[in-house]
Amino acid sequence: MASDLKRASATAAELAALTGHTVDHDSALRETYAGEWQGLTHDEIVGRYGEQYAAWKRGEPVRRGGGELETEVADRAAPVVLEHAEKLPEDGTLVVVSHGGTIRTTIGRLLGLEAQHWESLGGLSNCCWSVLGEGARGWRLMEHNAGTLPEPVLGDDD
Repeated sequence: MASDLKRASATAAELAALTGHTVDHDSALRETYAGEWQGLTHDEIVGRYGEQYAAWKRGEPVRRGGGELETEVADRAAPVVLEHAEKLPEDGTLVVVSHGGTIRTTIGRLLGLEAQHWESLGGLSNCCWSVLGEGARGWRLMEHNAGTLPEPVLGDDD
């Protein structure tokens, strides 16, 4: 499943071509809407919205440029991921192709972290991924911002 925005959709199409699977697109997986900040450079944002930017960097809930709160992004994206995950066969894999901010907030929500701690997950570089799995007490973050396929660990070949 993928965001319906151009770059994520194109990435998902490439994965689908390699795996033979189809892609379900969902607008709930779109990147955070940043209102008047959309399309501005970092320097332009700091110059025009310095106080708002500083509050956001401190971890305060901010509607950047009048856009969405990070919690609102998680409110729309996490349920979609959960819905698809619940439909997986045992040992199935769900691939979600989205955007850095949406992925970080969704992971934070799934892990049960409080919103002010989501930033501690760090960013997600283009074409990198995170891996979540089932733990004894819920979701578990296995890898984050990975850029290479995981290597087998000694003893994993049983």
